Order: sequence, then structure tokens, then C-alpha cells
Amino acid sequence: MLSFFMNQIVGGRPGSGDEGDSGFDQDRAGTMLVERVKPRLRKPRLYRVVMLNDDYTPMEFVVHVLENFFSMNRETATRVMLRVHTEGKAVCGVYTRDIAETKAEQINQYSLENEHPLLCQIEPDGNDNDE
Repeated sequence: MLSFFMNQIVGGRPGSGDEGDSGFDQDRAGTMLVERVKPRLRKPRLYRVVMLNDDYTPMEFVVHVLENFFSMNRETATRVMLRVHTEGKAVCGVYTRDIAETKAEQINQYSLENEHPLLCQIEPDGNDNDE
């Protein structure tokens, strides 16, 4: 009975010559052999966390946020803060989408709690990781 159903799935009758047409093979004992295909894995797409300039958030608060949320030292945080101030925005870090969204949301919430209009957003990194 099982061989009847297996033959229906495979698409032929034993000995009819149709066994190999569906991508499955049967050996002579009627056992189905399935070829295992290794899935092709890709690295996840990366996103930049971008901090936007405003005219009200104190520079020291921006440095504080960069040190605490991105583990930057004082010198690096100051350099990024000055880039935000002079160019209007700066990349704070590059992460997978979930982490980037979480960091941006944490900073936006923290800024709101401290009554500052500082905002972060995420954008695709632009470097293709399709290797």
C-alpha cells in the first residue's frame, strides 16, 4: 500500500521508466532516494544608524549619547558630534536591521525623556553583501 502512494507521489509505476522524471529516484527495492540540496546562505543586509542635527540639543548631550549607546570613547564621540553639527547628520554605527532599529528607537526615546529633540534614523548601508 505504501509503495502505491509513493508511486503516486513520484508520478509513475514501478518498472514503467517514469520514476526519475519528478526529481526523485527509486532504487530497485522501491525505496525513494531524495537528493539533499544545501541552502545558499547570504549575509544579512546592513543598516546605518544616522544621527540628525538640530539647533536645540546641547553638544555635551550628543557626546553622552554616543558614548553610552555606541560605546565610543570621548574623542571619537566628539568627532562624530562635530560632524553632526557641521554636516547636518553623521553615521553612528552600522548594524543588522533589528539592531539598528532598536538603537535608533532607544536614542529617540532617551532624548525625549531628557526633553531634547535629538533624532536618529536608519538607512540601508549601500554596501552589497551578496557574496
